[in-house]
Amino acid sequence: MEIERKFLIKKDRFPDNLAQYPCHEIEQGYLCTEPVVRIRRQDDEYYLTYKSKGFMTREEYNLPLTKDAYLHLKPKADGLVISKTRYLIPEKNRLTIELDVFHQEYEGLLLAEVEFSSQEEAESYCPPDWFGEDVTFSSRYHNSTLSRGLIEK
Repeated sequence: MEIERKFLIKKDRFPDNLAQYPCHEIEQGYLCTEPVVRIRRQDDEYYLTYKSKGFMTREEYNLPLTKDAYLHLKPKADGLVISKTRYLIPEKNRLTIELDVFHQEYEGLLLAEVEFSSQEEAESYCPPDWFGEDVTFSSRYHNSTLSRGLIEK
């Protein structure tokens, strides 16, 4: 089960010290968007992921892939293959902000996700000042939607 909230980031309040945080280089494509079936390269690791419908709470299953399997499936992805750098920023109450800085077609798009252990924790979360609009309940900023090229940054 994945319980997360998602926020746009205010560009004028964007953290300027990102280099101090650990990060991952991510590339992902979608074999299907309903239900979501995704392939992902995160640094040197590869996954096939299934996500159920939903917004703040949804089922998610990750299966390991080999590099060869990922490379075989990548050309079969529908739409855009998304590229981003994900920074892991410590947050209050032992939470982590996953700040995605998008590249290529979505250069300039900044999204932050925070995962929670319960729905109650997610609902009571007070985001930092540098977060912008809460887009948790909008499919517009799901990566599967972005892969279809349906939004402008």
